Amino acid sequence: MYGDLKDKVALVTGGGRDIGRAIACKLAESGASVAVNYRSSKKEAEATVATIVERGGQAVAIQADVSRSDDVERLVAETASALGNPIHILVNNAGGLIARKKVLEMDEAFWDEVMAVNLKSVFLVTKATLPYMADGGAIVNLSSLAARDGGGGGSIAYAASKGGVLTMTRGLAKELSPRSIRVNSVSPGLINTTFHDTFTPDAVRETVAAKTAVGREGEAADVANAVVFLASEASAYINGESVEINGGLYFI
Repeated sequence: MYGDLKDKVALVTGGGRDIGRAIACKLAESGASVAVNYRSSKKEAEATVATIVERGGQAVAIQADVSRSDDVERLVAETASALGNPIHILVNNAGGLIARKKVLEMDEAFWDEVMAVNLKSVFLVTKATLPYMADGGAIVNLSSLAARDGGGGGSIAYAASKGGVLTMTRGLAKELSPRSIRVNSVSPGLINTTFHDTFTPDAVRETVAAKTAVGREGEAADVANAVVFLASEASAYINGESVEINGGLYFI
């Protein structure tokens, strides 16, 4: 991977499994010390940390609900305490569909929950991290193909929240430019993860995968590779952008 992250400190939200785990491991492989945040996946987060340490890296697992401001403040402070201050890289990966519901099936509480886990979390963690972040740092947000095409059935709330992540990414790129902090996003399509194991029928996955230009689902490593690129100096002239990771399923 990109070998310019030595002595960097990275925080990855939702880093215990699937895409978050792959990102944390790739960042560590490139030399960064990594805080692996989790909400409830303690076993998976500790396994991610163990993998990084076994490979010669440095990592720590920190529990926090990133939709709660008090938890977020503690998460960032513990990251800096455990791995060092400043923080150089933030990856806002935490998120989820929660459930597939059409508009008439949603209540206000469901809508608020989806927005909190996918969009509010990006606001809270970014705001809390900025006082600790080095000038010239990098923020990478996880959006989704759903932000572009409205998502699959019953995912309007999720798609809307991820659209908000795209817009916030562009706004932050402008706002943080005086500090040379770059802000980009990645927008995965159909990726082989627990997300789709839970919410997407196998037949639908097979049909969608067959429509991609490469003829397969993506893997978590495909997303992690792009995230590490955006976190590194290899992408020094890329800012406010979204890298679409969907195998050619959707062209903008």
